[in-house]
Amino acid sequence: MKSHLNRRNIIFTSVATSFVAGFGFAATPDPASKKAAPPVTPQPKTTLPTAPSPAKKPFEIEQLGYKRSDDYHWMKDDNWQAVLRDPSLIKADVKAALIAENAYSAAMLASTQDLQTQIFEEMKGRIKEDDASVPSPDGPWEYYSRFEKGGQHPILARRPRSTTPFLDGVPSTDLTRAAEYILLNEDERAKGHDYYQASGAQHSSDHALYAWGEDTQGSEYYTIQVRDLATGEILPNPITSSAGDFVFSKDSQYIYWIWRDENSRPAKVFRRPARGGEDVLIYEEKDEGFFISIGAVSSEAFVVIGAGDHETSESWLIPASDPTAMPVVVEPRTPGLKYDLDHWDDRFIVYTNADDAIDFKIMTSTAAVPARSTWQEFVPHRPGIYVTSAEVTKRHMIRTERENANTRIVITRKSDLAEHTISVDEEAYSLGAGSGFEYDTDIIRYAYTSPTTPSQTFGYNMESREKVLLKTQVIPSGHNPADYTARRLYATAPDGEKVPVTVLMKAGTKLDGSSPLLLYGYGSYGIPMDPTFSIRSLSLVNRGWIYAIAHIRGGTEKGYGWFLDGRKYKKKNTFTDFIAACESLCDAGYGTRGKVVAYGGSAGGMLMGAIANMRPELWAGVIGAVPFVDVLNTMSDTSLPLTPPEWPEWGNPLEDKQAYEYIVSYSPYDNIEAKPYPPVLATGGLSDPRVTYWEPMKWIAKLREKSTSGAPMLLKINMEAGHGGASGRFDFLKEIAFDYAFAIWAQDKGWTKT
Repeated sequence: MKSHLNRRNIIFTSVATSFVAGFGFAATPDPASKKAAPPVTPQPKTTLPTAPSPAKKPFEIEQLGYKRSDDYHWMKDDNWQAVLRDPSLIKADVKAALIAENAYSAAMLASTQDLQTQIFEEMKGRIKEDDASVPSPDGPWEYYSRFEKGGQHPILARRPRSTTPFLDGVPSTDLTRAAEYILLNEDERAKGHDYYQASGAQHSSDHALYAWGEDTQGSEYYTIQVRDLATGEILPNPITSSAGDFVFSKDSQYIYWIWRDENSRPAKVFRRPARGGEDVLIYEEKDEGFFISIGAVSSEAFVVIGAGDHETSESWLIPASDPTAMPVVVEPRTPGLKYDLDHWDDRFIVYTNADDAIDFKIMTSTAAVPARSTWQEFVPHRPGIYVTSAEVTKRHMIRTERENANTRIVITRKSDLAEHTISVDEEAYSLGAGSGFEYDTDIIRYAYTSPTTPSQTFGYNMESREKVLLKTQVIPSGHNPADYTARRLYATAPDGEKVPVTVLMKAGTKLDGSSPLLLYGYGSYGIPMDPTFSIRSLSLVNRGWIYAIAHIRGGTEKGYGWFLDGRKYKKKNTFTDFIAACESLCDAGYGTRGKVVAYGGSAGGMLMGAIANMRPELWAGVIGAVPFVDVLNTMSDTSLPLTPPEWPEWGNPLEDKQAYEYIVSYSPYDNIEAKPYPPVLATGGLSDPRVTYWEPMKWIAKLREKSTSGAPMLLKINMEAGHGGASGRFDFLKEIAFDYAFAIWAQDKGWTKT
């Protein structure tokens, strides 16, 4: 099924997924040879803006026999659910405090305005402004997206199918508009809104309807609009309070959609006539710890409702032949059992971790309802080879695997089960494959990229193994891969594990510790940082920086076990891996202790808070983007949308004393103490339902109160956005430019840590 459960973090993986590589160079930290940070040059005294000093209002909390006090609890608006939908309802004192924080941050970084503009223009200059995707064929049409020059959001369109015999959908060189039908102009829909995000845009099987979700606040409450493609008109009575997930029935008569409740949780699935009518409840998730998703199998023979948390999943089927049927459960939820489905005409494909298959395996079933008792092994479990996905076309299965932080695509022919692998010459790279809209085809698309190589999209014939380059990412300002060097290093964690680290730098960079270093980390939810190309990191690298990513535990770069070793009661491995990566890089000459800037977002922001507490002397600055730092309080608040679903990830401190004690031992907000912290920048969004605005707000207030260094603690809250920040492709780059300018500013200032 082509669908995903909701997570706290997905949006921010894109900030980092661009810098991986590999020459197999091992950098092992040697305590005896650690370089001391050079003496800090005293800064001339200047008049700095006065930092806000938020009020302290002690709030006593008693939990499992423990007591704690939270002086900044008042920053959480009790009416936060309403604020998500209408930020104007926020309490006056909270709003005033946020405005003061934004003004202070702007004043502190006023000297970087020109730098921010330069970085933004550089990143923008690497974007082909009037770019277009490779069209994806479906029946008589091919569907694609494109941008107008200067446009913030894409135009989604279709045109008559290409007559190219081998590869349908090869983009025309001039992208003539003569036969184009615009399905959705997101720039037009975004007019009058400070924020606009479309979700799930798709056409019905008969090509007569087009639907999409739109969020104009960043709260992730979507309104689903349906357009009649014969008239071009948007149908009345849109679907409201949607999670943004929906799918058409195969006969194009119905839409199945997910409703988001008042606490922002996807909780129910409804069926509605596609052209409007009464909503019928077909599924309700009673467990507040489970999220739900919806999608269709590759053959389109079934709609699948998925339910699950981070450890357990369950699927329900609706046959395409009877779209008004109620869903039927496949295999009832069993704690620890994860599975997902696809359909291959005469059999189901089951992707699962059953029977302790830590790195997952693939099973098949010919049963009408593929319960676990009917599963037969197809691709066995192989420890260390992580099966990340599997989907099918009529005659082939496309399987993606990850081993040693690289990916590969394996093609299996159904008729004789013969397999072959799509090969790549580079040592470090990333591959992603997709079968597109059509099921009865031998053609797939796959994308290839590496840290120094812009993305390339290929058409691939799974029978003849012929491939055609359809599109290469254009860098208008110019890019020569030979100007850069990417390497894979390995740091030794305190327990002896080898932690992959990727560095990207200008060719010929001297490894004498003189280069400023930015180290990015995430390490949660099993999300890997794949070795891809980035237009953003080059703005630091071209200034002489080294950009590194620590592939720490909590991700899946080294298999699913790498994730399991960085979660729940092993979460501290994520933090110590990151610190080991920093020290290893410094020992190998890629940086110098005390001059490294650390960067992470969302759950990676928790990492930032933890490493700032544990080793503040290592960092010239710390950037926490929408940082999940108030872990104990958030995991104790069942009204928040992600709390019950994430107890398997972090533990339940409301009922489990071990979970309480472990979380409190690392929760960044709860472990701030009097010590010399480096400069910290925290960013957030007022409408963010994943990491609520008060987490970075409280974190900065407490850091400013406790830090003994005098280094500035900065907070920047986007008052018109949610978890992903600004929605436009250029506005988002302005936020990255702000972060990078802070990194350069903090590293240049060398704030005294005494």
